[in-house]
Amino acid sequence: MKDVIIIGNGPAGITAAIYGVRAGLDTLLVSDAPNGGGQIATTYEVDNYPGLLHVGGMELGDKFLEHAKELGAAEMTARVSAIRDEGDHKVVVTEKEELETKTVIIATGADHSKLGVPGEQELVGMGVSYCATCDGAFFRKRTVAVVGGGDVALGDAIFLSRFAAKVYLIHRRDAFRGAKMLQEQVKEKENIEICYDTIVTSVVGTDMVEKLLIKNVKSGEESELAVNGVFMAVGIRPNLDGLTGLPEQNEAGYIVAGESCETSIPGIFAAGDVRTKQLRQVITAAADGANAITSVERYLAGA
Repeated sequence: MKDVIIIGNGPAGITAAIYGVRAGLDTLLVSDAPNGGGQIATTYEVDNYPGLLHVGGMELGDKFLEHAKELGAAEMTARVSAIRDEGDHKVVVTEKEELETKTVIIATGADHSKLGVPGEQELVGMGVSYCATCDGAFFRKRTVAVVGGGDVALGDAIFLSRFAAKVYLIHRRDAFRGAKMLQEQVKEKENIEICYDTIVTSVVGTDMVEKLLIKNVKSGEESELAVNGVFMAVGIRPNLDGLTGLPEQNEAGYIVAGESCETSIPGIFAAGDVRTKQLRQVITAAADGANAITSVERYLAGA
């Protein structure tokens, strides 16, 4: 019987494991990913994590996992399919075995929706990004594109306009879905050019993004945009596919939990990008991991 089983080995899960071991809890980290870091493992460079300027995403993920292992955190590579609430304890079901534990922390993260066009996957981290706040500063005085039409896309375009020489905002419809205030701010920016009724059909580049192939959905006209980077803002979803026995989720599928990481099921906690929150970044995920263990300790103490 474990004190806590943590599902997921991104920044939230690994931080929870570090804090769990340091708190003297019998801790097990379970993930189907052999390497640590979650989304950051696919990020070319991270320059907004304090104390580690210009660190590679995969390198940072490895450092996190190495830290947890050095402290003695146990880990298992397995896919979790279900969590069963048995009242005084929980059962974590994997394809290998059923694991009993007093508490569970769900830290499976979230993933950005993909366009699914040629060249997108091949150039991730080489000009294709899903996080403007993470990677925008790398494109100072360069030309970039943002794909999407919601609040995130509009916000990303505004954010990038502070760094980039030129920002193309590509939207497949003739009107944005995002907040009117954001739309007005976008239109006020001289270096943002809006491409309505347009889709990206391919991302082109050898070692870095060089251009986008685009198509006007009304006229059928095809053309090219020379860009140094493209930011996909077409949605994000929690990584909970195939996992049953979950606590309450909101309409977007995120587990409802606040800063304490407590969920609708006592003894089950949610940390990192998988929970409802304002900002999904490495630093906020790591903070969640620490908060989740604090809540686990309170729960185990009967507080």
